[in-house]
Amino acid sequence: MYVSIFLPWLLTIPFLVHSSPDQQPKGLLINCGSDVKQTVKETGLTYIPDDGFTFSSNKTSLDAKNLLPILSTLRYFPDKVARKYCYTFQAIKGLKYLVRTIYYYGGFDGGKEPPVFDQIVGGTKWSVVNTTEDYANGLSSYYEIILVAHIKTLSVCIARNNQTVSSPFISAIEVISLDDSMYNSTDLGAYALVTVARSSFGNEDTISFPEDPYYRLWQPFKDDSTDVVSSQSSITTSEFWNKPPAEAFATAITMSTTKKLDVQWPPGLLPSTRYHVSLYFRDDRNSKTNTWRVFSILVNGKTFYSNLNVTTDGVTVYAPNWPLSGKTLISLIPDTKSSIAPLINAGEIYQLMPLGGRTLPQDVMAMEELARGFDNPPLDWSGDPCLPRENSWTGVSCSQEKMPRIISLQLTNLGLTGILAPTVNNLTALHHLWLGDNQISGSIPEMNSVDQLETLHLESNNFTGPIPKSLATLQYLREIFLQHNKLDGPIPQELQGRKGLHIL
Repeated sequence: MYVSIFLPWLLTIPFLVHSSPDQQPKGLLINCGSDVKQTVKETGLTYIPDDGFTFSSNKTSLDAKNLLPILSTLRYFPDKVARKYCYTFQAIKGLKYLVRTIYYYGGFDGGKEPPVFDQIVGGTKWSVVNTTEDYANGLSSYYEIILVAHIKTLSVCIARNNQTVSSPFISAIEVISLDDSMYNSTDLGAYALVTVARSSFGNEDTISFPEDPYYRLWQPFKDDSTDVVSSQSSITTSEFWNKPPAEAFATAITMSTTKKLDVQWPPGLLPSTRYHVSLYFRDDRNSKTNTWRVFSILVNGKTFYSNLNVTTDGVTVYAPNWPLSGKTLISLIPDTKSSIAPLINAGEIYQLMPLGGRTLPQDVMAMEELARGFDNPPLDWSGDPCLPRENSWTGVSCSQEKMPRIISLQLTNLGLTGILAPTVNNLTALHHLWLGDNQISGSIPEMNSVDQLETLHLESNNFTGPIPKSLATLQYLREIFLQHNKLDGPIPQELQGRKGLHIL
């Protein structure tokens, strides 16, 4: 099983930043469970209600005092049958997004400990959400991931797992679009980047929006064995490949003498896997100085970069696929001719998370239309229909390909009403369609493209109109059950007496 590590931080720290009322990050800020649009007084950022982005759930508010608006309401998911509960957002195909999920339990269900559950993005399990320790310390938790939208929607889901003993919940979701140049050294067609740490060294406060227009949170980091220095001039970072805020270069940690600088960062232990590591450096001195600040960078004893010449213009050094395990020690070793100690301003570490694939887009669009045709589709009919496989839609079976196809719909006796959308004809890998014993009305759509269909069970519904002649073109069809409907006209002559075909 793929294991992820997250270092959830104090959510109150980022809200020390301020923006004017007309400034908003480019994307969606969603207050889950809220009925009205709310502006966070401390930041000026406005969050909208989550109605329309998700269904099949309950809202509640918390009685605790002095909570930020986005922590004072939540949405929870009590249904134990649904395989997942999803938020779906419109997206631009190919665009990068930063997704942040925020959780604050608040004892909404009368319990003492928050539930443990999974979160899913697209068709990939993202992480286990376990906020128990944070909640016990009076804190909220957040998780971040950077990914590309591979279709025109982006889904963020939560799901029960074997550890879940009460209703999963969520407090807020933030979906921020990123510039095309950002994090482009990673193959985001095959991976997503899970935030492990993003720090500003020597800073007192968190850097966030509007200083960082992409609403990334740069947490302060200090080391008691180092000195803090501040830059004496401004810097422009628009040409940096991933657009770090200028404030991330305002402070740094260094040594008072020209000796090696060792920093254990991030503070926690990391699982043994691959990471994207970016480190930021800038000389804090006046640009007219004649001495160079040159040093080499080692990470856990391995050379990360040799003889880096750091100037007042600033520089980024990164590795898109670097192995880390356990403690992480960053060592900055000054050049033998350098008379100035090394320093470091900021850093980012992301875990590379292999994407689990996705259902064929043609089938996804067909299933979404099918869901819209029903008045009451199953509660988990959102997000990716097939993936993760243990969280596929109720009644949906899929092929074992890397890009799965829908091969069977078993929706007998689920109390469905509405119509059978014509897009069922686009499920060209479908072998079995069972919708018997529901209350579906309207006509039976043409199915000439569903040429793999073997069994069609539409009995005991309210279908009207003729039996489609296109059924006769389906050479593998061996069962058609249409009894107890309100159909008109005869059975098409091409179907009558067809060898190996059972018709009711």
